[in-house]
Amino acid sequence: MGLSLAFHIGFTAVGIGLPLMLFLAEGLALRTGSQLYRTMAATWTRVAAVLFAIGAVSGTILSFEFGLLWSPFMENWGEIFGFPFVLEGFAFFTEAIFLGIYLYGWGRVGPGLHLASGVIVAVSGAVSAFFVTLAVVSPFVAPFLPKKVEVVTVGRNWYFARAASPDATYENA
Repeated sequence: MGLSLAFHIGFTAVGIGLPLMLFLAEGLALRTGSQLYRTMAATWTRVAAVLFAIGAVSGTILSFEFGLLWSPFMENWGEIFGFPFVLEGFAFFTEAIFLGIYLYGWGRVGPGLHLASGVIVAVSGAVSAFFVTLAVVSPFVAPFLPKKVEVVTVGRNWYFARAASPDATYENA
């Protein structure tokens, strides 16, 4: 699992940051009319699509590894990990839908809609990363639920308290 996690993190870190660069390059192309920025955005779009595909496949493998390799852990703490992963799934599918519009929209949709779809891809990728960090990293870095019994009573509200805690701001920066 460590190898697949390292592989996933390496590719998705670049895949989350690249849509912001796409947005900036395409925005500059629309603003200045420069063909150089448009070529940069078009070239980086292909790289972003490959990175998204790699991240989707390796992330799916990781989700199965959580259930198969860590089943006793997930039996006890699955509710804590599950809720933000569901929210991450919504962000991921939003990213996938608008990445499809962005990829196939070159020359087919208006420049404003194309740029807006790039913004949504960048924002939903960052939101997806936030929820994964909230789900996986924050309980280990600064757990503030002392007993397993409290997980059942606190449930999903734990994440809203966790997201507002000072530690979460540091972890997701």
